[in-house]
Amino acid sequence: MIRKIGIIGCGTIGSELALAIDSGKVENASLIALFDILNINAIQLKSKLQNSNPSVFSDFLEFVSSTSFLQADIIVEAASQEAVRNFSKKLLDGGKNLLIMSVGALSDYEFLSELIRSASKNFGYIYLPTGAIAGIDAIRSVKDVLESVTLTTTKTPKALADAPFFKVNNINPNKISKKTLLYDGDAANAVNNFPANINVAAILSLAGLGIKKTSVKIIADPEIEVNQHEILAKGVFGEIMIKVRNVPSTRNPKTSFLAVLSAIECLRSACNNQMRIGT
Repeated sequence: MIRKIGIIGCGTIGSELALAIDSGKVENASLIALFDILNINAIQLKSKLQNSNPSVFSDFLEFVSSTSFLQADIIVEAASQEAVRNFSKKLLDGGKNLLIMSVGALSDYEFLSELIRSASKNFGYIYLPTGAIAGIDAIRSVKDVLESVTLTTTKTPKALADAPFFKVNNINPNKISKKTLLYDGDAANAVNNFPANINVAAILSLAGLGIKKTSVKIIADPEIEVNQHEILAKGVFGEIMIKVRNVPSTRNPKTSFLAVLSAIECLRSACNNQMRIGT
């Protein structure tokens, strides 16, 4: 069965997903709608497509009232945590399956619970890609016997520069000249301070000990050329140690190329119910 896909957010990941669907890399998928509050983004993305003719929207109410929305099976959020908070409930209430990229928005437990209730009531599913890290299956497998989980993320100051953390702490990221520990605390505050950079902390928290019990360290290193994530999980099972060194996306240094590939694979899995690999 062909699954009809709508995409919210036509930036780096939204564009790559659209192009993957258009080129046939995502089997059993048809792109029927693009939504972006900046209409030019959706128009420019549509112009790059060769095999798809999606409708374009910049007004959310117009989008959810459209024939395209009624026909859609899966809506992909690839915009921002704000977009998740503003639009997700309405999408799930409309009976849609929802793939969320900005997983950091789900650090609010009450909001997450509300979305789960809506999905259940309307027979929908919420899909969460693993993003720029690895080992989520292993963390989920041992979650009941986990004692501690620590994520250490290292990126260039440029990749972190837009984070609210710098403004709140009156730090100029452009003046960081050596490897610097910026943050050491729980995942909840990490997601708030670095909303566009640390969605990996949210997905790790959901898989393991939760947002308050997951420790996060964020390091700015002007010498590093990759986005690096290190996970150390301990429990009665032993230890899990994972290091991922991601090449940044050529479109956006804040986004790891692996996060793009993870989004494509998650959508591919959602469109193919014949086989599922892992937990």
